Amino acid sequence: MQLRSDSFENGAPIPPQFAFGKRGEDSPCVLSTNRNPHLAWSGAPRDTRSFALACIDVDVPSRGDDVNKEGRTVGADLPRVEFAHWLMIDIPADCNEIAEGACSDGITAHGKRDPHGPRGSRQGRNDYTGWFASNPEMSGTYLGYDGPCPPWNDARVHHYHFRLYALDVAKLDLPDDFDWQQMQQALRGHVLAEARWVGTYTLNPEAR
Repeated sequence: MQLRSDSFENGAPIPPQFAFGKRGEDSPCVLSTNRNPHLAWSGAPRDTRSFALACIDVDVPSRGDDVNKEGRTVGADLPRVEFAHWLMIDIPADCNEIAEGACSDGITAHGKRDPHGPRGSRQGRNDYTGWFASNPEMSGTYLGYDGPCPPWNDARVHHYHFRLYALDVAKLDLPDDFDWQQMQQALRGHVLAEARWVGTYTLNPEAR
């Protein structure tokens, strides 16, 4: 099974229009247009009954002590954890493409409540739900796609793994507000094939 994108090359930087945050003229980070990138796939096994999709940042700092703080840097050697940016399940087996901006086209304060997606699909909670939990202007349940916004003082370039799974079931047994951990558990024993496409992103001109 192959996954591709017309929005950016595999292993290349993700353009700012697909991010939650971008560098500003006078600020290390301003809000961006937050469009979902184009994705298309082919070569799924004949027995595929549905697809599932995830976008995971694998380079998120494990501690927030220095995150986005003037005069400080998040060290590249700090241990990293995963951060879910997009979770989608129950994508019909006859679907093989998601258009740019079809599922997200802008930032919704407090989170999207009913994000667009392929017919019958469901989109789970991304990790901005926890990130904004203590921010009264932004707190809420964030469903669907919300793009990159790594710490602007992080010394490490972040890698975003778009993972497509071909499944042997038409629907996964998950609540509507499922998270990445729940999705991983539900996928076990049902994955017929997997494909990945990776993009990078940073707000730090000195990141490596």
